[in-house]
Amino acid sequence: MKSSKRSRNKPGALRRRKSSGIGGELPGDNIGGSLATLSPRSPQELQHRTSEKSGKRSKRRTVKRFFRRWKAMSFKHTWVNPLILCLLIVSLYLVYPYPSNPISAALFLSYPIPLQPGSDGPIQYGKGSRDFAFVGFYIIFLTFTREFFMQRVIRPMAIRAGIRSRTKQARFMEQSYTAIYFGIFGPYGLWVMSRTSIWYFNTTAMYEGYPHLTHEAVFKAYYLLQAAYWAQQMIVMCLMLEKPRKDFKELVMHHFITLALIWLSYRFHFTHMGIAIYITMDISDFFLATSKVINYLDWPIVGPYFVLFVFVWTYLRHFINLKVLYSILTEFNTVGPFELNWETQQYKCRLSQVITFGLLAALQAVNLFWLFMIARIAYRFVANWGKEIADERSDYEDTGDEAINEREDSTNANVEKTQPKLNGHANGASNGKLAAGATPQVMLNGEPVARTPSPAGRPATPDTIKTRLRKKKTRS
Repeated sequence: MKSSKRSRNKPGALRRRKSSGIGGELPGDNIGGSLATLSPRSPQELQHRTSEKSGKRSKRRTVKRFFRRWKAMSFKHTWVNPLILCLLIVSLYLVYPYPSNPISAALFLSYPIPLQPGSDGPIQYGKGSRDFAFVGFYIIFLTFTREFFMQRVIRPMAIRAGIRSRTKQARFMEQSYTAIYFGIFGPYGLWVMSRTSIWYFNTTAMYEGYPHLTHEAVFKAYYLLQAAYWAQQMIVMCLMLEKPRKDFKELVMHHFITLALIWLSYRFHFTHMGIAIYITMDISDFFLATSKVINYLDWPIVGPYFVLFVFVWTYLRHFINLKVLYSILTEFNTVGPFELNWETQQYKCRLSQVITFGLLAALQAVNLFWLFMIARIAYRFVANWGKEIADERSDYEDTGDEAINEREDSTNANVEKTQPKLNGHANGASNGKLAAGATPQVMLNGEPVARTPSPAGRPATPDTIKTRLRKKKTRS
């Protein structure tokens, strides 16, 4: 024991390491060892250790390593997996590119009705279960476009515009993508409506000619693509891909009611009413998203554009929607047949009237809640003219980590401005040069460390492990 202790106390002896100080090996992709860390072995030893069992283990490790890397890549580039699925589905169709291929239902509209001899109108399309495949594929496609545009197109724009906070970048990307989407589908919906008898929000035409069993291609495509968009938004919400907002519960209720209205209106042939509700939401959401984007960019037209947004929101989401609600009470049972007949697919009856009015009234209640919050923002905007205000309708609830990070960023920025730099600088002078009349000073966490005076007549001995072992040896 004494000899072992003496060997440990020798200056040249190595001390056994008690722990790494980290609590475990750091995770990462450095599973395989490097040439510099491999212990020297003879070729015979290497051949002896290579066995069938170790080969199977290495294969399992390779598979696990591959899936770990794939998982990390999927979280970093969230648009890759939806793109692969889309390409796979398209490839399966191209193997046999004919309507009899079941994959064609996912890419193209189903149930075309041949034109009668001598008819020159557009081809009409019916409805059926194959439409679910169409909606499902475009949910994946819209997921790809959303993630790709946000990460590869909109994020660089946000950085170039000077938006540095990650939270604000996320808000800017989401609202910019929303503005792009509704900037396309808003005018598209108005064009589709102009080709029907319900232009411009003609409530009587919603019930004339009921049931509306068939539609032309542009009408059906618009309706099903919108269904795919709202279903994709609900999936994003359920997976928490977007951070929760202050009105998260109201947003979930809004999406649930919207999806219920979409499915019921399509299944029971109230699509002429449904397209009107679609357009009121599309155009108002476009102005909402662009108003937020302009606010994030701090453009000088924030105030006038916000006033325009409030006008469009109030007109479409309240005046037009209340007009549709009023028509359900007055025209629903007086225009066209009013009976329940499953054989003729006649569903305009008292039950459907109650369900339709209840869902649209619930949607209007959510919109009124948001209008109240928008009115509060408008009041504060006028009362605090020239100051930045927060969007209460849809700003995120900052988590504790985000709030702490933002405070730390601002604190560190202030410290860098007010305190002298320590690394590579001495008393505020760069390149190791001292200021006039100054002496070198040791700093620890921004605080000066008191210098220990050396004993008189003897130079200071450096406090190292070697000197400590030497003192311990002399004492014993």
